[in-house]
Formats: sequence, structure tokens, C-alpha cells
Amino acid sequence: MPAGVGAARAERQDTIRWEARADLVVVGGGVAGLTAARAASRRGLRVLTVSKGGPTDTATQYAQGGIAVVAPGPADSVDAHVADTCAAGAGLCDEAAVRSVVSGGQDAVAALTDLGAVFDRGRDGGIARTREGGHSTRRIIHAGGDATGAEIQRALGAAGLPVLFGAAAARILTDAGGVTGLLVLDDRGLGVVHTPAVLLATGGLGQLYACSTNPAGATADGIALALDAGAAVVDLEFVQFHPTVLFAAGSVGRRPLVSEAVRGEGARLVDSTGRSVTAGVHPLGDLAPRDVVSRAIATRLAELDDDHVLLDARHLEGFARRFPTVTASLAEVGLDPARDLIPVAPAAHYSCGGVVTDVYGRTGVPGLYAAGEVARTGLHGGNRLASNSLLEGLVVGERAGLAAADERGGLRIETTHADLPPRARAPRTALQQLMTRHASVVRDAAGLAVAGANLAAAPTGRCADAPALEDAALTVAARALTLAAGARTESRGCHTRSDHPDTDPAQRRSLETRLDGDGELTLRTPQLTGAH
Repeated sequence: MPAGVGAARAERQDTIRWEARADLVVVGGGVAGLTAARAASRRGLRVLTVSKGGPTDTATQYAQGGIAVVAPGPADSVDAHVADTCAAGAGLCDEAAVRSVVSGGQDAVAALTDLGAVFDRGRDGGIARTREGGHSTRRIIHAGGDATGAEIQRALGAAGLPVLFGAAAARILTDAGGVTGLLVLDDRGLGVVHTPAVLLATGGLGQLYACSTNPAGATADGIALALDAGAAVVDLEFVQFHPTVLFAAGSVGRRPLVSEAVRGEGARLVDSTGRSVTAGVHPLGDLAPRDVVSRAIATRLAELDDDHVLLDARHLEGFARRFPTVTASLAEVGLDPARDLIPVAPAAHYSCGGVVTDVYGRTGVPGLYAAGEVARTGLHGGNRLASNSLLEGLVVGERAGLAAADERGGLRIETTHADLPPRARAPRTALQQLMTRHASVVRDAAGLAVAGANLAAAPTGRCADAPALEDAALTVAARALTLAAGARTESRGCHTRSDHPDTDPAQRRSLETRLDGDGELTLRTPQLTGAH
């Protein structure tokens, strides 16, 4: 035993309550995490999946629209899907990465079907497809009408892989060679899992805002864990706001979305005077990319001093059959889409940026992988194309699990340094109000400066429980987001600056954020590639 290890172990006994070992630890139990865990397990790895919530406390569970996947035949092509994705991404997609992920779609869906996932069928018996914003054709496959995510979660969960629920990842442990372990906080106290590989599949950061379509656990955990471990995050200023989230005056927390597929089937967006919201704004009208529609709604609301617009689906036949999840959400507030206009407004929905990875989930830290919404592969650029998220989770999740298996390293040495240093934590409600006011659909320099100053003044303390870890993660993610948004002095994709309303060709590049040795955030322009 190396000198000092025994003393370090003794010193740790007051902190570490339990220990375990695994070849790979997957953090997160949604589509990307469970897909990665299955792939690595098939290759013989001992995989431990940790999830701070329960079996269905994932963003995947709430995904309505479907999976964007090229249909066989002449009506669609990989080239067309790549073109649509890059057009939505506002110049920041990595085209090689886009092509790589899109090309993997059919195999990913076939694997999911083999697991037992059941997709909706059309009258001809083939898989039914719909169209969503930014797509040039009907390529979105769906399940249960508008319950695609729930069906994917069910199919992957039925695979029977071990998951440690109610366990919050607290810190990735590293040495000069890369990952050595993961600190985990559960009802036993703080534990350490000795492992040479950690895969982050923690989802997004919707809880930065007062209203979001994301579950309560979307608290930017993976962003904070990756930054602390020495990885880079990129494009964090590009937060997609879903344009049609069910509106209720004074509402906070997770709000039900009204699937984009509702507009794909012919519903129209109108304001309180009955005028079209998107007419003349974009050639695709109500089916323009999400950033365009959300911005058009925000502009109209400011003009009319209103707080919501209206979605008219009264002329759609078979609404309840096609959209049972939306119908149930409307019924809860006394609305009937066959009779009533649906009140909607934009709300935080998806983080287009994240931890920098290639299309195999590899980060710059040996042994650290990321997949799904937490990762930045280059697929989404400045604005995600509708229904590309489940596609990415399936394709990159599978690849990341296989990469971890192919690149496995032996457990080098038991972790000798396993602590939780103090972290800055802003009060959550105050942080959400701050971000909603100053870093929402439309931002400006003055507001971002106010947000940044308030976040910089957040008190520092130790994280003794999961809520404290979440607050710390939200704080560092908010600081990174406002830093990048302040530096991007243009409007591009889902980042809109009222004081810089035009797109600047000179700023067609990503901004990378890291934590330096003193725990301060730094910003630079990196050289990125997505498909190496």
C-alpha cells in the first residue's frame, strides 16, 4: 500500500459511509443513460446506474412529439434531415456530427423496437409519421399518440438493468490519469463508487427558470459535475424555449407542453385579436423552427401587453385520439380543444449546449463520457430541431456505452481523496426569478449584468444533501450561461439580444466555459469537432 493511503482511508471514515466498485457508472436513468448502460452491459462491463429520482423522474418520460428519423424511400433522405438540422442550428452545427447522428437513426429505432417499444401505425400498417417545426417532410415517429417518451422509458426500463434510485451524484473523482470514482449521496450517507469510467446522462437545466417543461430534477447536475472534473461546456447560452406550453396565470414549476405535432397536424397560433402570430415572419409560418416561433410570440406579447397567445385546434378531427396526453392536460384545467382556444406561452424546454463530447460521448477528461441533453456533440448548434433529442439520446447513448467498454481501463488505485468542498449556492427561487427576468427568450447586456452580479454574490457552503447539491449546480450553470450570453453580442438561434438584434457573421463560433484552478469561470473560443 502506498505511503499515506492508510492514513487517508482513516481520515475518510468520518465522511465516506459506504463504498462500491463498477467498471462504469452511468448517472441518469433516461433514454441516453439506460441506452448506454445496456450497450456497456452487453460488452460485459459491470455497470451501476445511479438516479437521484425514481424510475420515471426523467425528461424522457415527458417527451411528447417523437423521434426524428429518416423514412425509407424517396420522400426523405439523410441529406434532407442534415439540411433541416443545420438550418435550425443557425450556423453552429457540426455538419459531420449531424450526419453521423442522423445516419444512426434507423438502427437505433430498430434496436428499440427489438426491446419491445411499440410505435403508432398508419392506415397502411407502416409506422406513422408526422411533421414538426423546421422539418421539410413528415419524419417524426411517435408512440401512444403523444406519449413517445413514456413508451421509450417503459421499453428501456423493462430491460431489467440495476439502477440505484434516490442517489445523487456529488462529485467525479479524478487523478492525473483520468476518472477514478464517483461520490454519491443517498440515504446511507456519502459513498464512493470506485470506477475508471463515468457517463453523464443527467438531462438539462430547465429548473434555472420559474417555468419549464422539464421535471423537477433538471437542475444542471451534469454541467456542474463536468466543470468540476475539468471538462469544458459549450453553447450554454442557447436555451430553447418551447413556444407552446400550456399557460396559466402565476404558474411556476413544470408546465405541460402542447406538442409541436399539434401544429404539424394543422393547428394555428393566433393572438388575442385573432391575428396570426407567425404570418410574414418565416416561410414555414407556425412550423418555423422553435426559436423563430418563440421569438415571434414574445414580440407579439410585448406589442399587445399580453401574457399568452392562443392555439386554435378546433378544426382538427380526432384530437383526443391523436393527442391523449395533451387532451388530459387540457381537461385538468377545464379546456376542450374541440371547443376552446388553448392558451400557450414559451417556457424553458431544452439546453442546446452542454459538456463537449464527440459523437461517441467522449469528453476531454479520460474516462468521462456524456450523452443526451447534458452533452454538446455538435448536433444542435444554436437551436435544436424538433424531435432530434430522443434521436441523439438513442444513438449517442449506445455509442458512449460501447466506447466505455472498448476503452475500459483497470481500476488503477483506490481513491484516496474524496471530499466535498464548499460551493456557491444561490437560493433557488431567487435564482429562478433572476434568470426568468434577465436570461429568458430575450436578453440584453444590462439584465445579464444584473444576473451575473447577483450570482457572483451567492453565499458559499457545504452540500450535505441532494437539494443543496442541486442548488450549487444551478448556481454554477447560471453563472456560465450568463457569462456566455453576455459575451455573445448578437442574436443567433435561440439566443436573442434585444440590444444586438442582428446576427453577426463574425460570431459564428462557439464559446467554451471552464473552471480554472481557483474555481473561477473562464470563457474562450475553442476549436471544436464533433465526429472524431
